[in-house]
Amino acid sequence: MEPRVISGVQFSSLPTSYIRPESDRPKLSEVAELNNVPIIDLGCEDESLIIKQIGDACREFGFFQVINHGVPKELVDKILRVAHEFFSLSLEEKMKLYSDDPSKTMRLSTSFNVKKETVHNWRDYLRLHCYPLEKYVPEWPSTPSSFKDIVSSYCSEVRQLGFRLQEAISESLGLDKDRIKNVLGEQGQHMAINYYPACPEPELTYGLPAHTDPNALTILLQDLQVAGLQALKDGKWLAIKPHPGAFVINIGDQLQVLSNGKYKNVWHQAVVNADKERLSVASFLCPCNTANISAPKSFATEGDPNIYRDLTYAEYYKKFWSRNLDQEHCLELFKN
Repeated sequence: MEPRVISGVQFSSLPTSYIRPESDRPKLSEVAELNNVPIIDLGCEDESLIIKQIGDACREFGFFQVINHGVPKELVDKILRVAHEFFSLSLEEKMKLYSDDPSKTMRLSTSFNVKKETVHNWRDYLRLHCYPLEKYVPEWPSTPSSFKDIVSSYCSEVRQLGFRLQEAISESLGLDKDRIKNVLGEQGQHMAINYYPACPEPELTYGLPAHTDPNALTILLQDLQVAGLQALKDGKWLAIKPHPGAFVINIGDQLQVLSNGKYKNVWHQAVVNADKERLSVASFLCPCNTANISAPKSFATEGDPNIYRDLTYAEYYKKFWSRNLDQEHCLELFKN
């Protein structure tokens, strides 16, 4: 596929390959703003309060925002700047990195899974593997020249934040704080730097259609200038307004399995904007491939066994990427 979005051509109307069927378009006028998204202050000295707030958010929403999270503001500013610089490179420069093969550990691509889908999404993204850094940094883009340094530092900081959150999530389930980390094994880490160009007809397409994240935990940095993230709550799509200095934390499919369905992975989608481009940086913590993901036996009640069969992450991830985003949800295939 010619990556139309990457090419930077200005379209006056949406190319047909991006137009969703009528039943499956973002109903932009019906989306309310979600004002009560839990914003959790990780700088609070009352650790038990943080754990309770995180537990409540995971049960009720499947996501929350964190502030005072310890990732330096100047690093956050730098990664957004270098991401803008990267997507402003010439088409020729960017096309050297283009691939639509999901198994590649570093690639610039467009849409979601261009080989499988019938309708494309208005999105370009740079996907990187980030752990261990010394293994993957050499293959990352060398332009802009500061890219590798800035992104490496950011990855390390976000990884530590992810571990801290996993401990709190573990404790909020009444488990030992290391329980989740022990089950997930030596976690992989991926990043998607998403670029959503201004779109001539945003009501006809998505930047990314509704999905849940296949991994354990996602740490999302939103562009403060342009909202685009929406989450499903009680059957309604709600807009998640970017909060200054915050990350959005999503519970992924693996934590839904680990908690035996007590904590919900969140359905979310990205819409696009007619006037402005939008950037986001998603960091994913993933179980190691051989991790055996299963809920503690104590979570099963009598006559009500665990909802999901034990699975390995490799098996799950392969199934996730072999399908299209809008098919039946991948987790359904792993129910007992």
